[in-house]
Amino acid sequence: MRPIEIAVVGSGYVGLVAAACLAEIGHNVVCVDNDERKVAALEAGGVLIHEKHLPELLEQYRNSRIRFTTDLGEATRTCEAIFIAVGTPQSETGDADLCYVEAVACEIARSLTTYKVIIEKSTVPVYTNEWIRRAIERNGVAPELFDVVSNPEFLREGTAVEDFLHPDRIVIGADSEPAASLLTAIYAPLTTGEYFSRHDAIAGCCSTAQPPVLLHTSTKSAEIIKHASNAFLALKISFINAVSNLCEATDANIEQVARGIGLDNRIGPRFLRPGIGYGGSCFPKDVAAFRRVAEQLGIDFTLLSEVEKINTQQLNRFLAKIRAALWTLRGKRLGVLGLAFKGETDDIRESPAVALVQMLLAEGCSITAYDPAAM
Repeated sequence: MRPIEIAVVGSGYVGLVAAACLAEIGHNVVCVDNDERKVAALEAGGVLIHEKHLPELLEQYRNSRIRFTTDLGEATRTCEAIFIAVGTPQSETGDADLCYVEAVACEIARSLTTYKVIIEKSTVPVYTNEWIRRAIERNGVAPELFDVVSNPEFLREGTAVEDFLHPDRIVIGADSEPAASLLTAIYAPLTTGEYFSRHDAIAGCCSTAQPPVLLHTSTKSAEIIKHASNAFLALKISFINAVSNLCEATDANIEQVARGIGLDNRIGPRFLRPGIGYGGSCFPKDVAAFRRVAEQLGIDFTLLSEVEKINTQQLNRFLAKIRAALWTLRGKRLGVLGLAFKGETDDIRESPAVALVQMLLAEGCSITAYDPAAM
């Protein structure tokens, strides 16, 4: 299978992992970022994020199959496929803020002279594909010079490299045959099983006998699949937390209950671990954005509001437990083990642990905190 020239715009969790893994399966990748300091650090051997296997892949392919640049124009002209993997933070209204996606689309447009496939890798709401197309056409690009594809990521921080190379499914949302064919070729080393026959392949659940499923959909379906997947996982977390509160009230054992639920193969055991709520860069903003899309289309999706409500209440319930154990909190010195939003990562974005520390500080406590990766 021939190597494909690929640009990945953005060097955050999704962009950097995608660039490294695309190089690992045989392609030539240009990773583009407008932050000159990040590009310089990556060129000098830095990794920037805590992710298993990522340092080794970047070391192996830096200056061979992967190079880093701030020049999106040059990357656009030399590459066949351009992955957009920039941030889509939550706005004050709960919508996904797509200003970075729009800025990248307009900059790509200024360098488009031959046919390119532009791929949404960032998590975006439905209809983003159409807005990217409009933004590029408004910059004077003929419609036949490009296609826009949705190829959502399903990566878990801490296991993102394994998730990319051993996915449950690869979703390609394309409305044209040339675009679908190029994406199919990009992922062929995985979907044909060729990658897993290598002696140095990163181990995981897929194999030559059981390669990942390739799912072709429309662009709109692919966009909804991503948001709906994250919303459903957040729902499972909030559900088991609500069940945990019921178990506490009745003196039942939540670990036993969760195991009993998870052994049902229609449900499964994953995301049934009770705690102080979900956090991170994905679930909070994706649930809010999915709910906002539904509201704007006149769809009653109050179920998602309840998911968010339960998640918020978990922190308040935990603070009440601390108060019940210690009586007064002012002047108490407390230890907090863990600051990232989950283990095996250094990401503290929307971390329940950080929110809890802030609540304890507001109560007059002094805090000694430790995290093995996120200090």
